[in-house]
Amino acid sequence: MRSGVRVPKYWTVKQALLDQVAAGRPGTALPTERELAERFATSRTTVRQAITELVTEGRLHRTQGSGTYIAEPQRVEVQQLTSFTEDLGPDRVADRILDVRTEPADADTAGALGVTAGETLHVVERVRLVDGAPLAVETARLAGDLPGLAAELAERGSLYATLRDAYGREVAQVRDSVQSRLADPAEAELLDVETGHPLLLVRRLSHTADGRPVEWTRSVYRGDRFTFVASTHRVR
Repeated sequence: MRSGVRVPKYWTVKQALLDQVAAGRPGTALPTERELAERFATSRTTVRQAITELVTEGRLHRTQGSGTYIAEPQRVEVQQLTSFTEDLGPDRVADRILDVRTEPADADTAGALGVTAGETLHVVERVRLVDGAPLAVETARLAGDLPGLAAELAERGSLYATLRDAYGREVAQVRDSVQSRLADPAEAELLDVETGHPLLLVRRLSHTADGRPVEWTRSVYRGDRFTFVASTHRVR
């Protein structure tokens, strides 16, 4: 992602509050706006803007006359199998590759992919374009030996087709978790929207038919251009 993006003060406060939310328990009260303004050496208006966004995203909730509290996690999970490129067709879909690299797996990613923390992963960062306009920013992490991944992906376009045709890894099952969020400055620049624009954050874990993890992906989609549809059936 391009550097040099000026981060607003309220965004710094928001990220610090997000860390507090992640480390805290649902129902825990936040300090008052005045106390937070003193802590971050900023105005109460700035603090209020950060808190309002977190309330909108469902991370915090306000109780009139009582205060602001860490909200219960809100999660929507569906199970479906789709290939972005195959769904829309190669004539409509294009990718702008930001980076293809390797990095050591952190503990959370290692757990998701069934590897050891510190094991080398392949990382693909790209902007997904539909009809020439940016729709999503995607970061996919892949375990295992994938020689020549950048060239193979450039040739085929579809990550799933690349995994299947070049490496013999057929994705048979996916698990998606979906939540709303607001665009940070870097995401806004890549998606051609304003900071704070509504986004959908989709985390996907893919498996082969025999249950081997294939892909752990984080994608943020423009909320005004993307609809997430899930089909369900009653289990009897």
